[in-house]
Amino acid sequence: MLLFFILGLLVHFVFFGSIFDIYFTSPLVHGMTPQFTPLPPPAKRLVLFVADGLRADTLYEFDENGNPRAPFIRNIIMHEGSWGISHTRVPTESRPGHVALIAGFYEDVSAVAKGWKENPVGFDSLINESKYTWSWGSPDILTMFAKGVGGDHIYTYSYDAESEDFGASDVTKLDTWVFDNVKEFFHAARNNQSLFSKVNEEKIVFFLHLLGIDTNGHAHRPTSREYKDNVKVVDDGIKEIVSMLEHFYGNDGKTAFIFTSDHGMTDWGFHGAGHPSETLTPFVSWGAGIKYPQKVSAQKFDDAFLKEWKLENWKRQDIHQADVAPLMASLIGVPFPLNSVGILPIDYLNNTDLFKAESMFTNAMQILEQFKVKMTQKKEVTLPFFFTPFKLLSESKQLNIVRKARSSIKQRKYDEAVSLCKELIHLALKGLSYYHTYDRFFLGINVVLGFVGWTSYASLLIIKSHSITRGVSKEVKKPSHLLPCSFIAISVLVAFFLLIQDCPWTYYVYCLLPVPIWYAVLREFQVIQDFVLSLLTFPPSQLVGYLFIFTLGIEVLVLSFFYRYMLTAGLIAFACWPFITQLWTRAKSISLSWIFFSLLLAVFPLMPVVGRKPDIFLVMGAGLLVLLLSLCVVTSLIKRKDRFINEELLLHLFQMLSIVLSMWVVYTTHDSLLKKKGLPLLNQIISWITLASSFVLPLLSPTSLFERLFSILLSSMSPYLLLSTGYEALFPLVLSCLMFVWIRVEQETLQQLSVSYKQKATSLQFTYSPDITQFRQLYLDDIRRAFFLVFFLVTAFFGTGNIASVNSFDLASVYCFLTVFSPFMMGALMMWKILIPFVLVMCAFEAVQLTTQLSSKSLFLMVLIISDIMALHFFFLVKDYGSWLDIGTSISHYVIVMSMTIVLVFLNGLAHLLTTKKLRLCGKPKSHLI
Repeated sequence: MLLFFILGLLVHFVFFGSIFDIYFTSPLVHGMTPQFTPLPPPAKRLVLFVADGLRADTLYEFDENGNPRAPFIRNIIMHEGSWGISHTRVPTESRPGHVALIAGFYEDVSAVAKGWKENPVGFDSLINESKYTWSWGSPDILTMFAKGVGGDHIYTYSYDAESEDFGASDVTKLDTWVFDNVKEFFHAARNNQSLFSKVNEEKIVFFLHLLGIDTNGHAHRPTSREYKDNVKVVDDGIKEIVSMLEHFYGNDGKTAFIFTSDHGMTDWGFHGAGHPSETLTPFVSWGAGIKYPQKVSAQKFDDAFLKEWKLENWKRQDIHQADVAPLMASLIGVPFPLNSVGILPIDYLNNTDLFKAESMFTNAMQILEQFKVKMTQKKEVTLPFFFTPFKLLSESKQLNIVRKARSSIKQRKYDEAVSLCKELIHLALKGLSYYHTYDRFFLGINVVLGFVGWTSYASLLIIKSHSITRGVSKEVKKPSHLLPCSFIAISVLVAFFLLIQDCPWTYYVYCLLPVPIWYAVLREFQVIQDFVLSLLTFPPSQLVGYLFIFTLGIEVLVLSFFYRYMLTAGLIAFACWPFITQLWTRAKSISLSWIFFSLLLAVFPLMPVVGRKPDIFLVMGAGLLVLLLSLCVVTSLIKRKDRFINEELLLHLFQMLSIVLSMWVVYTTHDSLLKKKGLPLLNQIISWITLASSFVLPLLSPTSLFERLFSILLSSMSPYLLLSTGYEALFPLVLSCLMFVWIRVEQETLQQLSVSYKQKATSLQFTYSPDITQFRQLYLDDIRRAFFLVFFLVTAFFGTGNIASVNSFDLASVYCFLTVFSPFMMGALMMWKILIPFVLVMCAFEAVQLTTQLSSKSLFLMVLIISDIMALHFFFLVKDYGSWLDIGTSISHYVIVMSMTIVLVFLNGLAHLLTTKKLRLCGKPKSHLI
């Protein structure tokens, strides 16, 4: 069984990773020739301000008093430069955003997990192409463009990573540090001849990364006074820097300025997905080579922002984030970044028509170079009779458009030349996308074959292990050598096909994985045949009815990822379930408990997303309810047992003390952060100790079913309270109550099936080695049990206030543990918060397996089958087109359901450990079975 689960885990890891190879691979190609405009540029130097995490609406809107929130930037828009909205792409994180701005291409979605500090792959950028670049800001961002770059022309100045503290009294110091250091730098340049000559060179860049707004947004949310005040600080700082630079360079008019953001932020202080609040960022440019403001009478946009921002009469020019890189390269006359897919926004340029046409031609040739390299690479690794070229941009058409564009420039038909270049760019970008996704259908088919094969094999294991087809066919045929030989031949042919096409190693995994899976399926042909024959003995109407109910259940689970209220509908249906069975007549008290807690749990999916409206008093209330329940349970145990062992009583008291400490830490930490005093060290120490002890304390409790499960609940609630910000703190308590009732319900339903098992749930012991002879035959009702588990697991995710998106999590959840920015540590803590309700459900499932006398392997396989069918749904629903909100959501859905399937394997083992393992602090003999 262990080997089977290891193989299953590996298979699911392959399925999980397949989405990134099929839909989101790195777009980078190498081997292009640099392209630059053969005309003198309008600017000698470029100053790039990036306000990390700044939303467009926050910058452009007016404050409560009717004054511009950023008066200097507003003045630029109205009197000196051009403005618009920069549209970012998923994932809306700092690394991909800065890469798009400075290198001009969009990293694949998986890049968000590759780190903020180093480059997973090398790429060209504006900074690399510049003669000199000086940059100030966060060490996480600046090192991305400096590491691995040849030469010594890039200089970085950054503060310590520890300064990025969400609990600091004033995080605007991250921005004032940058402004102060830039001023000191130019003051030093006046007294340093070598530095002075460098800063007076052409083709230089000054990059100011401003992290304060993003940090305040995470700590206090974008609607907070701190976030909005930080915008004013940045506005004032930019005003000072611009004034200083103009004075330093003697107002020579050769400095171009660009102000923008890498991404926005949701109202609850997070980013990463495709919500408009994350993808709409400000873009303002002025100075050398930039058009002055253009007054217009009317503008047509799909939104109502112009009226809200009172900018209806100033021309708004929206761009894509990657378009910023070619604009900056054009302004200072450096080669366009080699991997850039941005289209030069010539409407921003204040230059001659010749310069615009030449710049556009350079842009077109630079993107065409990528297309040619991509096509050549794909052609070289594809067999000639399999290769299908991109027909819309054949070699003859390329030459024709290039020739016409060059001829139009010579004839001074600049508008025509620009139009031809744009046509060439759009065709080349389509071609790049075509070759980038060339193998998508081929890989998708193989992954689907693997999915279907694995699900079929798991189903056959259940059927075979429970002899469901017993009695249909007694003839056992000898296995034929033809089948293994055929599959070996198929494997060799597939491997040879991939080898001669020089495919990456992952292609071998996706293409060869289905072969052994389907071999294992077809080996059980006799079982399949017998099963089909046994199905034919069922009345067709009954068979169709069961199939309809199963399909409806799966679709409800799938729809719950889009509409959380579907879980509420499901839980209401669960509450009605006792009435359509004999449970209501046989066990009214249990049925009433089931109905009450099902309806109570049904409220949670209707609640607002966690973090939107934090309420510390709800966390305190949840803690008090847990303490009250603990007192009742301890009192009940003392009365029930002839002698209540001192160690057990001490353990319960210690766990209750841990709950009290967690409540105190949550309250005092919240109070300290409100007063901007930071995270107290004592609170931090208690939080980490509580988290560590929560893994050990349940193992000290007795292994009797009720006591062990209650101990697990108490130990889990302590860290969960520390990680809670509002009503979600109540969720594990309600969920656990329903799980206790579920265990009793399943025992009652089993007795209805005339299974002779009368032992009370309270007297059951979790055991390491259950007697295999006690395992019963599989019933149709067991599919319902497996569905209940999957439904409860999905509820465990969405019921806590999450949504099916990577931006649904609230960083404030981890502030009792740390406030200094640490993406992986914070991510791990939030992941554990998500997993705690999962652990509670899986531990209850262990008890259900025990009380129903069914093999854990069989039940768990049914759960995996249901999860895999859901995953296959979402695999087909993944998209890389349409709005970025749709794209981000489709990715999130597949990642969440596949992560849940993979994590189930680990959680099954963790639940088994938590329920069966017993640690002894003393050398006394154990009084219970193991």
